Amino acid sequence: MKKLNSAVDRFAYNHPRFGIPNLMKYVVAGNVIAFLLLQFSSSAAVSFLAFAPHYVLRGEIWRLVTFIFLPANAGNVFSLILSLYFYYWIGNLLEREWGTPKFTLYYLSGMVLSVLTGFIVYFTGGGGIIYGASYINLSMFFAFAVLYPDLQILLFFIIPVKVKWLAWVDAALFAVSVISSAFQLNLLGALLPLVAMLNFFVFFWTEITGAISRQRGYAAHANSHRTVQFKSAAKKQEKKAKEQGYHHKCSVCGRTDAEYPNLQFRYCSRCAGYHCFCEDHIFNHEHFTS
Repeated sequence: MKKLNSAVDRFAYNHPRFGIPNLMKYVVAGNVIAFLLLQFSSSAAVSFLAFAPHYVLRGEIWRLVTFIFLPANAGNVFSLILSLYFYYWIGNLLEREWGTPKFTLYYLSGMVLSVLTGFIVYFTGGGGIIYGASYINLSMFFAFAVLYPDLQILLFFIIPVKVKWLAWVDAALFAVSVISSAFQLNLLGALLPLVAMLNFFVFFWTEITGAISRQRGYAAHANSHRTVQFKSAAKKQEKKAKEQGYHHKCSVCGRTDAEYPNLQFRYCSRCAGYHCFCEDHIFNHEHFTS
């Protein structure tokens, strides 16, 4: 995965003219045309756009591309407009963030992986027919959520929600859908989401492994001997403070917070052990070495 991630970045850097500028504009336009065809004719009129391995092998190779133009919400005009606008918006932001070559690679890799899944299902006894780019759009949304996690959008034009929370909800629904399809022995329903999302893991492998490493580092620090020692010392200090009537005492002048409540006290990180100093001596003292 790491090598693929590096190869993608290297290819995008070495081929600045690769790709289709404003790619999402053409995807949205294709969806609108397909929707209009559906409104003025039967569904059979646009069935030639779907990816169907049987017909592709008979020479109808346009289906390798045109399946992304089939609208997912053809029965609801408002939902279709909202969906197309949303994915057009996030697609343009991703292209602006990554550049045309990398964004085009991301979208095309999603298409290739979807087609590959369709053929796998077809050759294992299933239909392998794919309508629309639902999982490609989902992987695009996950990419957007990683790059802009704290960006707020208005859910139902009313409720402000951060993108990262919507992504977690989508991820949970995604997992439920895959597991449910697997239990129902729906091979396409179980494989297509997983394979179609592989481009997300390739493109964000560095971020994913970095987050895991940071989480492990936090856990290791929380359980480290030094951390445990400090917690233990803090408890002892709290118990001692109750017995002696003060919390902090300067290791140089002996002043305490009970006698001088307005005086600031700090602990020195360079001293061996846990030694407290008042504001006059925190930067002006000899460090304890043992």
